[in-house]
Amino acid sequence: MASAYESIAQGLQEAIDHNQGCKVAARTHRPEPVDVAEIRKNLGMTQMEFASKFCISVATLRHWERGDRIPHGPALALLHVVSKEPQAVLRALG
Repeated sequence: MASAYESIAQGLQEAIDHNQGCKVAARTHRPEPVDVAEIRKNLGMTQMEFASKFCISVATLRHWERGDRIPHGPALALLHVVSKEPQAVLRALG
């Protein structure tokens, strides 16, 4: 079995290769983009209501809706869940 150092070094090299566009054996998951304005409108919320309910700054929400920026990481995951199961998320958030 490889040492912890060798395992970490291999993982780091794979990450560098992947970032540079090289093919690597590692699997990556990139969620599809979401239409934030559509999600908000489907919920019948104003920008202020949506931002407040989901703990997003109004400025960030406006950037997403204009397309100046795109949500990523946990925000993107939350938006995917909201788009698919909005009532469950709203119930969970109280």
